[in-house]
Amino acid sequence: MTSAAVPEHPWLLPGAISVDPTARAGRGPRRTTRDWVIDCLCFLLSLGWVLLATADAAGPDPEFSTPLPQRWMIPADALVGLVCCALLWVRRRWPLGLLVATTPLTLFSMAAAVPLLIIYFTVVVHRRTAVALAVSAAGLVTNAVFSYLRPDPHMPYWATVAWGVVVGLSVLAWGMFVRARRQLVVSLRERAERAEAEQQLRVAQARHLERTRIAREMHDVLAHRISLLSLHAGALEFRPDAAPQEVARAAGVIRASAHAALQDLREVIGVLRAENTAEADPERPQPTLGDLPVLVEESRSAGVRIGMREVVTSVERVPAAVGRSVYRIVQEGLTNARKHAAGAAVTLDVTGAPGEGLSVEIRNRWPVGGGAGPEIPGAGTGLVGIAERVSLAGGRLEYGRDDSGDFRLAAWLPWPA
Repeated sequence: MTSAAVPEHPWLLPGAISVDPTARAGRGPRRTTRDWVIDCLCFLLSLGWVLLATADAAGPDPEFSTPLPQRWMIPADALVGLVCCALLWVRRRWPLGLLVATTPLTLFSMAAAVPLLIIYFTVVVHRRTAVALAVSAAGLVTNAVFSYLRPDPHMPYWATVAWGVVVGLSVLAWGMFVRARRQLVVSLRERAERAEAEQQLRVAQARHLERTRIAREMHDVLAHRISLLSLHAGALEFRPDAAPQEVARAAGVIRASAHAALQDLREVIGVLRAENTAEADPERPQPTLGDLPVLVEESRSAGVRIGMREVVTSVERVPAAVGRSVYRIVQEGLTNARKHAAGAAVTLDVTGAPGEGLSVEIRNRWPVGGGAGPEIPGAGTGLVGIAERVSLAGGRLEYGRDDSGDFRLAAWLPWPA
């Protein structure tokens, strides 16, 4: 349980619903300050009633007690009342057992009436409704017998029984109200704790999803840049007699790509180290469909032969998320072509219109034999990430070797009208 669920003043709550971390299993909740105050008041009230009932019964003209046939019954009744007063201190631990054991006393004892009503109220509050109704029915029977054995000197029998029924049902209604209110408090507390736990889970899931998204983006970006680095470095390795201008240009591209890759890596490490992604530095502008020509030129500058055809109606109206997804698909396709089909020509087709969707297809010849240089290593998760991206966008993705022997990567993304 978190500290937010602990009430500000737990001593004001009943022990049954208080937050008590020191309570041991099997012993029930400990009394709070409120419980001690209530128990003291109940004991004093019951003791006062015992003294009042005994004094009235011992008087020459009882007001509410029937004169007992034997004088020794008066102190015996008082003793029964005092015993019931003492039992009030343990009624929270064994309420039902005490009520069952003391129910026979309600057949004749006037002095024990108030403490027995308090024990009955405790049973109604702390036990199930079925148990409360059962003991209430038994109380109605004993009330009728008591009114017959000790009739009121100033009221008829039916009136005495009616008053007993009214008092018993009033205590039952009050106890059920208190029980329902406590159940409501416990339910609201559990709901608050569950909501807090679910909120923490949602925060953890959101953080995990954000880091997964960042990892996917960085895979696409770093794989693209490092494959360009490998191509330019391979060109320098296999053409040591290249002109100084070409060497300088390739070295410049390598330096720029390495700098950009390090910058991207520094950003993602900073985000992953931050406890709260909102505290991280703002992300750079994400690529869109309008950045495709720059991406293609980067690959062409590395020696990749690319034929591009773009037939897109209202390019400026392409949603940013759709354009970014197309950019990442093309980036992954060109990266895979450089990795696994070095030297092969690549064709790129991008078509679409509002309401028809946006289609992108990347095709290159299947490599025959080994490559001219060492193969660029890869984790094999690029296409998996692209498939997940397309699925989240509600599109379709196909990739693999087709009937003509080419490797084909094709995707369709929805573009609402």
